[in-house]
Amino acid sequence: MTRFATIICFALALCGCVGQQTARLPSAPPPGEPAGVAGLSTQQLRVAFGAPVFVRKDGGIEMWRYDGANCKAFFFLYPDPAGLSVRHVETLPRPSDAAADTVCLNRLRVGGQPVS
Repeated sequence: MTRFATIICFALALCGCVGQQTARLPSAPPPGEPAGVAGLSTQQLRVAFGAPVFVRKDGGIEMWRYDGANCKAFFFLYPDPAGLSVRHVETLPRPSDAAADTVCLNRLRVGGQPVS
């Protein structure tokens, strides 16, 4: 096959893919954090949930992951004047109407007040 014919075949194959449907991502959860979680400092987070099983640092932002038997929690910490604090939390699984499941968060807590 000539180079030109190969290019034509490749172009035609790509055109066939254009009409295919793509998977849609689920919609984002509504904004808002469970009470008692947003604003926690790193020290307060450790007291409430213990040591994270995984920490990812990306510039000045950190993500702390906690694993339970039935769920995982992801805390997103951002810089503030006193250091880092929780600005967002998500759980897996999560309810369809929120980013975090309070039942999951309460199961993962090791101390302090339950999340509501």
